[in-house]
Amino acid sequence: MSRNSFQLLDGNALAALWKQKIKDACASFKQKPCLAAVLVGNDGASQSYVQFKIKDCTDVGFESKLIQLSEDTTQASLLETIEALNQDTSVHGYIVQLPLPSHINEQTILAAIDPTKDVDGFHPLHAGRLMLSLPSFVPATPWGILAMINHYQIPTEGAEIVIIGRSHIVGRPLSVLLSSSAKYGNGTVTLLHSKSKNLKAHCLRADIIIAALGKPGFVTADMVKQGAVVIDVGTTRVQDPSSARGWRLKGDVDFEHVASKTLAISPVPGGVGPMTRIGLLYNTLEAFKSLNP
Repeated sequence: MSRNSFQLLDGNALAALWKQKIKDACASFKQKPCLAAVLVGNDGASQSYVQFKIKDCTDVGFESKLIQLSEDTTQASLLETIEALNQDTSVHGYIVQLPLPSHINEQTILAAIDPTKDVDGFHPLHAGRLMLSLPSFVPATPWGILAMINHYQIPTEGAEIVIIGRSHIVGRPLSVLLSSSAKYGNGTVTLLHSKSKNLKAHCLRADIIIAALGKPGFVTADMVKQGAVVIDVGTTRVQDPSSARGWRLKGDVDFEHVASKTLAISPVPGGVGPMTRIGLLYNTLEAFKSLNP
């Protein structure tokens, strides 16, 4: 299979461009934007993600803070940490890394975050404003996907768009954004999930497939029509004894067999993941500017 037959949606290269834009925007600030991350427990993937985010802050000239709490932290204690961050004027935006331990109610935690500092864009206020096409913090992964669509000039107006996965972090907000009247919207969006019937038939009609369900290799070549655009959001750790780490990241798309049928496709790793991290930086910059007009 030759890579010359399709456009690779290179998230690493695009993220580098965005990092420079954000770094340039910060150059004249007397105070640096500060992003804080709250990490509860010792989940390996979550720890890796948070470390990447801290490195990103350094790369663009942000300050960063990591608040690490034990696995047995109570919900009440976590809420106290959130209230302290809400009141901390040196922190302009912060995230609570998901998933949380099972004894903590995720929605209660997300609703307690000050919306002006909720740079993940998960607060109910932002969800409602996004639904109404009002200014809001767009969740980082949908933001990154739209930035990728914009950069690579993938037409969405009138396009049949299938999103596989209905999470409040990716699938649902993305379905709203791509069906809105914004520049990179006006698509005809079908949101598929575990109860959907004739999933393959829906995919075969799609001009754009966005896979965000967390099942490695779920989208196979027989589900994709010739000339479609495929965006892979999946980042699942799978065992790989040949890797020094003992694992590797695998996307929701069977890249090896799907890529040759596509007009354009994003890889895993190096596709949506880096742009998700840029979305977080962008929201932090906007939060900083709103607090420092």
